[in-house]
Amino acid sequence: MARTAPQARKVPLRQLLRAASVACGVQFGWALQLSLLTPYVQELGIPHAFASLVWLCGPLSGLLVQPLIGHLSDRVAPASPLGRRRPFIAAGAASIAAAVLTVGFSSDLGRLFGDDITPGKIRLGAILVYLVGFWLLDVGNNATQGPCRAFLADLTENDPRRTRIANAYFSLFMALGNILGYATGAYSGWYRIFPFTVTPSCSISCANLKSAFLLDIIILVITTYITVASVQEPQSFGGDEAEHPSTEQEAFLWELFGSFRYFTLPVWMVLIVTALTWIGWFPFILFDTDWMGREIYRGSPDNPGESQNYHDGVRMGSFGLMLNSVLLGFTSVVLEKLCRKWGAGLVWGVSNILMALCFVAMLVITYVAKNMDYPPSGVPPTGIVIASLVVFTILGAPLAVSNRIIFFDRNNLLSTSNSIVCCPCSIFNLFPCLQITYSIPYAMAASRVENLGLGQGLAMGILNLAIVIPQVIVSLGSGPWDQLFGGGNAPAFAVAAGASFIGGLVAILGLPRARISSSRRRGGTHR
Repeated sequence: MARTAPQARKVPLRQLLRAASVACGVQFGWALQLSLLTPYVQELGIPHAFASLVWLCGPLSGLLVQPLIGHLSDRVAPASPLGRRRPFIAAGAASIAAAVLTVGFSSDLGRLFGDDITPGKIRLGAILVYLVGFWLLDVGNNATQGPCRAFLADLTENDPRRTRIANAYFSLFMALGNILGYATGAYSGWYRIFPFTVTPSCSISCANLKSAFLLDIIILVITTYITVASVQEPQSFGGDEAEHPSTEQEAFLWELFGSFRYFTLPVWMVLIVTALTWIGWFPFILFDTDWMGREIYRGSPDNPGESQNYHDGVRMGSFGLMLNSVLLGFTSVVLEKLCRKWGAGLVWGVSNILMALCFVAMLVITYVAKNMDYPPSGVPPTGIVIASLVVFTILGAPLAVSNRIIFFDRNNLLSTSNSIVCCPCSIFNLFPCLQITYSIPYAMAASRVENLGLGQGLAMGILNLAIVIPQVIVSLGSGPWDQLFGGGNAPAFAVAAGASFIGGLVAILGLPRARISSSRRRGGTHR
């Protein structure tokens, strides 16, 4: 006896724009975390060999927290004016704010716990506080992302055109947050705006990080408020969520591992290339700014006489990551056309080989810098710095392929013939669209898993495993591996280059190059 609900009024595009704005605040914090926290944890006294272990939370929380929060936000309809998604968005943002305060003030809190603040000493109290804040930060980031994308899916009512526009808005804000976050990390004078951040236990570099995180909180609060207050959230559709699926459900662990026995060779090939790609990417993500501070600027975070050079290098690395983000955006504009012309397998493989060449270039730059005479000031030659920035920038192109995130839209991701495409989800072809999984790897995994009849939500979880497991391996092994060969970051980058190159060859030789026509030339949509 169920009656069809009256047609809901479509949400205006300007309200979709406001609803997507929280992505800027979240991504701003991600950029600061990726560029500044590996150097900072070494400043607190964790040796370089163990700094990567801190990052174990990222993949683990991504594997467990995000599917769980998405699961809850789909099934729980809070009796509040905020609806289903917005309470989770607000709670996740509050967790992020609490986490960055904890991380930023960890040195001061450690002093209250009795830390010796003499430069070069291990600050055990500060490290413990930092670890709590860091893990809470990763949990908050992952807890916020799922409801954010589900909120936009609810608002677009599964309309393909409006979904693409919402995705592009989300991408715009993530790109903006990325660039602003890295630019903030590259500036050395934030402590002057927040002079109270300089304390006996927190030097200028520490105060600069603390100030950057205070800016993050301000931006996060503003963007979260705009998102939560932007539009009335659609009400739950009775007791049957199946009538209004806002997003594909991500599979839980017991479903993922149980599905392995159904995998065919093409599925395994996609997963192998994905895993090799992320064995390549994660050392760079962990140690990019640290490499600039150590190998290029010849600094050290735990040596008072070399700490200034190190932090100068970290800021220059943040500037390089900002350039990387700009090229990533431009590459994403043409990515769909490249996939349609040459096939996703070939594009993916070539991007991996380009990534491997960039890591080899970093090894060459490391060798040249090590054997070059620096001026008495310790400032590296301009040519070495420019070469390093060029490599950072070029890496934005392969990152656009392996890390171009999509908001899932079945009708625009896969054709009825199961050909492989990149998601054509950009508004006016300006920015890629964004979600938790990755465009070319996800498109290929989704089509093959769908052929097995296992569902596309499962494809998201399967690909997530192929990303998470390599990250865990790199987190556990990269620091000790570097230490085994005398310290520095070169050994981890050598492994990254090898994994990327092998992954590129496997993608070129083992994945299809099927070219498909534009989605505008396809027939009607299919469900």
